Amino acid sequence: MKNLSLLGSTGSIGQSTLSLCESYPDRFRPIALAAGSNVEVAFAQCERWRPELISMATEELADELTKRLVGAGIGGVDVVYGTAGTVRAATLAGADFVVSAIVGVAGLEATYAAVLSGKTVGLANKECLVAAGDLILAAAREHNVDLLPIDSEHNAIHQCLRGGTAAEVKQIWLTASGGPFRNTPMEEFERITPAQALKHPTWVMGQRITIDSATMLNKGLEIIEACRLFNLPPERVKVTVHPQSTIHSLVEYIDGSILAQISVTDMRLPILYALSWPERIAVEGKTPLTFDLGALSQLDFQQPDMARFPCLRLAYEAAGASQNHCIALNASDEIAVEAFLGGTLSFNGIARTIERVLALTPSGSPASIREVLAVDAQSRDLARQVVASTL
Repeated sequence: MKNLSLLGSTGSIGQSTLSLCESYPDRFRPIALAAGSNVEVAFAQCERWRPELISMATEELADELTKRLVGAGIGGVDVVYGTAGTVRAATLAGADFVVSAIVGVAGLEATYAAVLSGKTVGLANKECLVAAGDLILAAAREHNVDLLPIDSEHNAIHQCLRGGTAAEVKQIWLTASGGPFRNTPMEEFERITPAQALKHPTWVMGQRITIDSATMLNKGLEIIEACRLFNLPPERVKVTVHPQSTIHSLVEYIDGSILAQISVTDMRLPILYALSWPERIAVEGKTPLTFDLGALSQLDFQQPDMARFPCLRLAYEAAGASQNHCIALNASDEIAVEAFLGGTLSFNGIARTIERVLALTPSGSPASIREVLAVDAQSRDLARQVVASTL
């Protein structure tokens, strides 16, 4: 039995993980949850799973949840809040495996604390490695901690790398659907609306990730994450646009062989792979994830258009510049996407904002999580100024 601490329990990754706990009650049990701001879902999760601890975003939300639990006669759940509460969830003594699924840098401190406490970590939060990859990986080496990717692309790479040694890898390929605007005339980009950008052709995801997929900034963050996870320079991490999304990523070996990971587009599969690693668990009759080979009748691949998707170019530039630039890339994107969704920035304005912030960012490599968060805050302030200057 693996006891799980689930950071981001009310999000899509969190709820998919809990569905696996339902399917495999003899293998996985959630004992700590970080639920953010959704009291209704947090209450339902406490009612179903009776965790030892649950963390809410604020003290007010924690008080509200506590009252709901008391009123329902549910005891034994320690309700905490804020960053300190999320850290407590990530480091709970009885937890064996921490799923890091809080979007953005909000989960950074808790993920780092989990590594320091020796927990195995399943990473669904790419921002942690983008912003503080050097620090987290150094801590993982020091404490002999496994970092297992849950993002479908990196999970696919992890699976393909079982076919050879690190020295035998020539390069890796991350696949991208191309998003909803792969064939949209570029002259229409300035008029793209949030409603249009939120219609992803393949995956159901949160708002920020969906917009990032439309700009391909999401793939850019994955490039940086892949460099960290698999110890590769940016020039050996390639991107190919694959609209069918049936091949999740590929590894090219020095002898010319290419291994690809193929599966249904269902996040339960990479989550299950990470939770059960180094085993593989049979899913027949429990979690239907069977792939239809008929879906392989057409497989298209093409080079990404850097003019159409300037955020991808900016990510490569940040990866080759410094850790500060990687932090600024993520932070400025988050502010720009927020402004786009709020109607105060155009779709093209997202890339323009990021590019301006990166140009104003000095090179550097933070030596602590506190310094990472300081650079992140400075980058957000700068991005807000850039957005305001366009109004």
